[in-house]
Amino acid sequence: MIWASIITMALVTYLVRLAPFVLFGGSRQTPKWVEYAGKYLPPSVMGMLIVYSVKNVDFFIYRSSLPVALAIGLTAMLHLWKRNNLLSILGGTAFYMILVQMVFN
Repeated sequence: MIWASIITMALVTYLVRLAPFVLFGGSRQTPKWVEYAGKYLPPSVMGMLIVYSVKNVDFFIYRSSLPVALAIGLTAMLHLWKRNNLLSILGGTAFYMILVQMVFN
């Protein structure tokens, strides 16, 4: 049963990764909706992640809101400076964890 699950997951992963090359490969024109989704979906997901991250933060209690606000600010500055999503996310997360564990404990 475990092997069947592993093989099924591997096959589905392979087919999902192969699909764009089959559907849009060669000399075919990429559909406009795919270009639109590629342009606007990543910033939308990042916005939803920010909203989800701060949904339970009480902004009237500085011990819980200040680390969040500072980490979001650092994340935004890192992204505006380097335009690197991975650097921004890792930097903001590490900064938040340092603030929560060492400064505002």
